[in-house]
Amino acid sequence: MDSAAWLFPIVLFFIEIIGTVGAFGSSLLLVPIAGLFFPFRQVLLLTAWLHVVSNLSKIFLFREGLNRFLLWNMGLPSIIGVVAGAFLSVYVNDLWAGILLGIFLIVFSVWMLRNPEWKLESGRFNAVAGGAIAGFTAGLLGTGGAIRGVSLAAFDLSKQVFVATSAAIDFGVDFSRLFIYQSQASVPEGFWTLFPLMLLASYTGTWTGKRILERVSQERFRAVVLWLILLTGIGSISGAIYRMSAG
Repeated sequence: MDSAAWLFPIVLFFIEIIGTVGAFGSSLLLVPIAGLFFPFRQVLLLTAWLHVVSNLSKIFLFREGLNRFLLWNMGLPSIIGVVAGAFLSVYVNDLWAGILLGIFLIVFSVWMLRNPEWKLESGRFNAVAGGAIAGFTAGLLGTGGAIRGVSLAAFDLSKQVFVATSAAIDFGVDFSRLFIYQSQASVPEGFWTLFPLMLLASYTGTWTGKRILERVSQERFRAVVLWLILLTGIGSISGAIYRMSAG
């Protein structure tokens, strides 16, 4: 493993803080940033491994309540969608995946920045459709938290219930795709050496994010997160284009 990969647990700590407070989940930043350290196929596997632990931390730390209606109507379609997307991910070229991910992040962040009050209507159909699309995107590109976050926002949940419900759905998604990614790629060399540090970074980042969330307006911080997502999307496309030209 490249020596630079030892910086990843530190980066992961801050990603988890942002993912917890921004309520979009850490994968929006984790996937493109992890791509700086590992190949795309390994990034998908790495993200699934870390998210299983990260979401268990969130469920524990935000255990005040779970929305059962959303767990069934959004969670089950998410699991079906992620399985389909994960199987198809093997056909996606690594460089084009980086470009697709970058476009998705840029479009999403610009739309949300320009329409801060926009949200879907609450209801069973949007819960099912949002869950299925979020799951499929997570399986194909490694991240679907943004779509799930927009879908959940329609139901006017408290911050604690929002994070706990999102984490519970995400746990099912990541646990389902983990086995598929495991059959498609091996973990990076030295991954298990770093894994304890990643677990510690994930839990402490989530814990820190919870403390910040209790004191900071979620709307104010979400704007900062959206700008970070926009910059990350630009970086993802730029990195992919640079690797294409260098290759």
